[in-house]
Amino acid sequence: MTDHDTAVTPGWLDWYRGPSKPAFVLPPGAVDAHCHVFGPAAEFPFAPERKYTPVDASKHDLFALRDHLGVDRNVIVQATCHGADNSALVDALHAADGRARGVATVRPDVTDAELRRLHEAGVRGVRFNFVRRLVDAAPREALEAVARRVAPLGWHVVLYFEAADLPDLESFFASLPVPLVVDHMGRPDVTRSADGPEFARFLRFVAANDVWVKVSCPERLTVSGPPALDGERHAYRDVVPFARKVVEEFTDRALWGTDWPHPNLKNHMPDDCLLVDHIPHIATTAARQRALLVDNPLRLYWPDEAR
Repeated sequence: MTDHDTAVTPGWLDWYRGPSKPAFVLPPGAVDAHCHVFGPAAEFPFAPERKYTPVDASKHDLFALRDHLGVDRNVIVQATCHGADNSALVDALHAADGRARGVATVRPDVTDAELRRLHEAGVRGVRFNFVRRLVDAAPREALEAVARRVAPLGWHVVLYFEAADLPDLESFFASLPVPLVVDHMGRPDVTRSADGPEFARFLRFVAANDVWVKVSCPERLTVSGPPALDGERHAYRDVVPFARKVVEEFTDRALWGTDWPHPNLKNHMPDDCLLVDHIPHIATTAARQRALLVDNPLRLYWPDEAR
């Protein structure tokens, strides 16, 4: 695979075109705290070392969805297909005119000037990916070095890992000198009980450390569904107990995001508006919904505006 090979990965599911309109009205100021931009490849080539080649998903497409859903702001997370070249991310942040923040990927040898440039563009965190099928493993020493570099900027580290790997990673995570944000609830096995020992360990890890949790990606975690398609307003019922438990136990540290354009989904592509309609099932009161969608992301990404 080369820089110029833009043939989409076989079986790749395109993002959902023509989404419906949510029944749930998002509160004013709502933030989609986990989404991506892919390319366009002709303008922002994908990384040679990438594990997949997606369909283009531009900043214009993302902002159109933002407005359609009734979202006010976005947190755009660097996609693994772009590696440590944050050009597409920075371009989207500039185009958002203050309505987006970013989570970048940087290497330990990143210059101070580059970190300042990223910060001025709106980057407020870096992402460490531990999902082996998506990235090659990075030495922990290198990741520690990155965390030390970004700590003076007030950034945080976003962690993407799978539940079975938490016991091996937990002490390393706790040693990092920055706040932590966990993607997709640490990818729990939803065939197990939300009250069982595996998820209890994850909740203890959150409680014991400066950890925020994204209750995102039910479409990625679900086993029995039903999917967010064809007007289904009660989608992903097997994921609800896990997300609801996080929101109830950590109301002031939970975040929500669409994960648009949903990379690497294998069996269906959700209607993003029905993902919005999933929110009242996991944040069951207006106060919890406001914390999840407005207050928490503002405190983390726009602290000068937070109440």
